[in-house]
Amino acid sequence: MGGFSHTKGWIFGYKLHLISNTGSIIVPLAADFTTANITDNQIYNTLIANLPVTTQQGKYSMFLRTLPGYDDHELYEFSSSMGFQLVCPVQRYKNTPVDRIKLVEFYESEVGQSIYSLRSISIEPLIEHIKSVFRIDPLPVRGYNKASSVVLLSVLLYQILVYYNYKTKKDNPRAIKYMLGT
Repeated sequence: MGGFSHTKGWIFGYKLHLISNTGSIIVPLAADFTTANITDNQIYNTLIANLPVTTQQGKYSMFLRTLPGYDDHELYEFSSSMGFQLVCPVQRYKNTPVDRIKLVEFYESEVGQSIYSLRSISIEPLIEHIKSVFRIDPLPVRGYNKASSVVLLSVLLYQILVYYNYKTKKDNPRAIKYMLGT
C-alpha cells in the first residue's frame, strides 16, 4: 500500500501489520495500521501485547513468523517473556554473538524452515484475501485517518464474518464474498 523513492530516499504510503493463526481456519488475531515510514519492529510490542499466551515448563506456546524487519534483539527478548518464539530470517555476520548464532541455527534448521514456511500459506494469502474481499487495493480513500479506518474496519468485519460462518457451521468459514454481494 505504498512505495519507496529510490532517487529521493523517502517512503510513502501505509502498512497493515497483521498477526494471524495458522490453524485450519486462518483468521486475523491482531492488526494495526501505520504510515509506511514506521519500521516493523516499532509496532511489534503493540501487536502482541494483548495476545493470549500460556507457557508450559519453558516451552513456547506459539511461534511468530515475521519478516526480516522484526529481527531485533529486544523483540526476541520481549517475545520470549510473552511466551512466543520469534522466527524470522536472521543473518550471520563475521563476529556474530553466540546468542544470535543460536537464532541463525534455529531459523536455518529443518524445524525452523518448516515453521517459517507457514507464512506463505497463512498471513500472506490472508492479507491478499482481505484486500480482495473488501476491494481495498488500491485504497478508495485518501489520508491516513480515512485509510486506517477503512483497512482496520475491513479486518474487523472479516473477523466477524469468519466467526459468524464458523458458528453457523458453513462449509468454508472464509467464504465470505457472497455475504457481501461481491
